[in-house]
Amino acid sequence: MNTFGRIFRINIFGESHGQGLGVIVDGCPPGIKLTVDDFTDDIARRNPDAIGTTPRKEKDIPEIVSGLFNDLTTGAPIMILFRNEDVQSAEYSKYADMPRPGHADFVASKKYKGFNDYRGGGMFSGRLTLPLIAAGVIAKKIIAPVNINAKLISAGGFENIEEAIRQAEMDNDSIGGVIECVAENVPIGLGEPFFDGTESLISHIIFSVPGVKAVEFGAGIKAGEMKGSEFNDIYISKDGKTQTNNAGGVSGRLTNGNDLILRVTFRPPSSIGKSQKTLNFATGHEYELQIKGRHDVCFARRTPAIVEAAVAIALADMKLIHNSQFTINN
Repeated sequence: MNTFGRIFRINIFGESHGQGLGVIVDGCPPGIKLTVDDFTDDIARRNPDAIGTTPRKEKDIPEIVSGLFNDLTTGAPIMILFRNEDVQSAEYSKYADMPRPGHADFVASKKYKGFNDYRGGGMFSGRLTLPLIAAGVIAKKIIAPVNINAKLISAGGFENIEEAIRQAEMDNDSIGGVIECVAENVPIGLGEPFFDGTESLISHIIFSVPGVKAVEFGAGIKAGEMKGSEFNDIYISKDGKTQTNNAGGVSGRLTNGNDLILRVTFRPPSSIGKSQKTLNFATGHEYELQIKGRHDVCFARRTPAIVEAAVAIALADMKLIHNSQFTINN
């Protein structure tokens, strides 16, 4: 559904063009310093201020409704709300009968029997990553001193990101991208065998982000081309540090004390300036669809902060689960 986590639990709500959207964070320990200013930097990194991003401009000021007293978390559920203000919905009415290629218009209509809010993609919109970032800000405080940094390393298959995006804009098209994320100072032993392993939980929440099509850890798909003698990470110190990190910081589904390294592949945004053919489900005839509105040429450009938040949320839950297992003195 719209909930992730066992102890550090988040529940996302809202739609792209509804009154607002937000997140309820449950299981946050009490006594953590938290103010509205803590959210500013990561929200700004997601906002569309660079070439190739949507012209939609929202204030995105978090309203902390509950779970905070005297700028400290109380242990109660934390509700954070964002208001939608820069909304332009008129263009979306036609997509109820003529679904956009690559979007969730068709499947959402079928699943919810036509009652879904299709404006701006509704609950399937990339705007729902905003409350994910808000939850990530809290999660980063819980997992400190773990430090997470993500960056866009290629777009459209090119390392020259600016040039690739400009070319896509000239072509009235869109491109995807690859994010590399590194988490430092990760403690040993987070994660649970079998189904709640580190890679499983992180992949679960990463794949919840709209547009994600692949996740790989360490050597990733190249591991399939390597020999064991090449892939195996040789220990070089008693704290578990290894000479290489082909495993990406995970051994036997548990964190091993090395940097947690993953790469996330985002697909090209579905809304493009080029005309595309679709089916008019009301008439049964093919239709030439020209998508208007405000859309990203390369949404991946705005996702490093989102990937960091997702990884932080998963690690926060794993840390609290791990801590809960060792509270009884033997």
